[in-house]
Amino acid sequence: MEDKKNILTTSNLSIGYKTKNAENTIAKNLNINLSEGKLISLVGANGIGKSTLLRTLTGIQKPLSGTVFLNNKDIQTFDSVALAQNLSVVLTERLPSSNLTIFELIALGRQPYTNWIGKLSNDDLEKINSAIELTQIDHLSDKKHYEISDGQLQKVLIARALAQDTPLIILDEPTTHLDLLHKVSVFKLLKKLSKETNKCILFSTHDIDLAIQLSDEMIVMTETTFEQDEPCNLISKGVFDTLFKNENIYFDPEKGKFIVTN
Repeated sequence: MEDKKNILTTSNLSIGYKTKNAENTIAKNLNINLSEGKLISLVGANGIGKSTLLRTLTGIQKPLSGTVFLNNKDIQTFDSVALAQNLSVVLTERLPSSNLTIFELIALGRQPYTNWIGKLSNDDLEKINSAIELTQIDHLSDKKHYEISDGQLQKVLIARALAQDTPLIILDEPTTHLDLLHKVSVFKLLKKLSKETNKCILFSTHDIDLAIQLSDEMIVMTETTFEQDEPCNLISKGVFDTLFKNENIYFDPEKGKFIVTN
């Protein structure tokens, strides 16, 4: 098996919050490896700390202890421009109202590289057009962002991250507001992009059954455990059995999915 270059690693990472009087640790001693060309999903029950982990991995939030290394450099030492050239983030937040076309919205991904007047170079245009082609949304280029569906908008935001041309893309719940058809479409797009661009793509999701089917690796967070591995290995280790504390939900390892009992 070929060795993949690590884009992001953590060393004994502890995440959580500090207040004046106390330190609230959500998870500790996390050692994560995010490698190029891999689609990696982050799953866990609500409130387990997935968003806190993503904020820490993207440098938005400082770790309680330990280090996040992005391309072998402490993420806390990057300035904002250098960070934006190495890491792109796709959030689920609604876009602010504007009259931007889809093309202009995707072009915002080139901001870390454009000169002070924001003029797009031939290289910028090449990256933007490549992102549009990879996500197959050229038919939307002239539309306004409020004229398209949620599923289409998610692909546009992914295209903007692709135009940013970073080795690592991190997405927070990219399929939250989508129906099953569009969820599958976004998952398959992310899988295709990780293979065709050799970028590492990490995304958090509640769609665990789909994540098991399509991820190269998964990070599973529970109250007592933290595991990163290929889905088949996580199934054989029984990791998914402890994900939900509810007698009406159990994981069927034969089918590779969760079953709800009556």
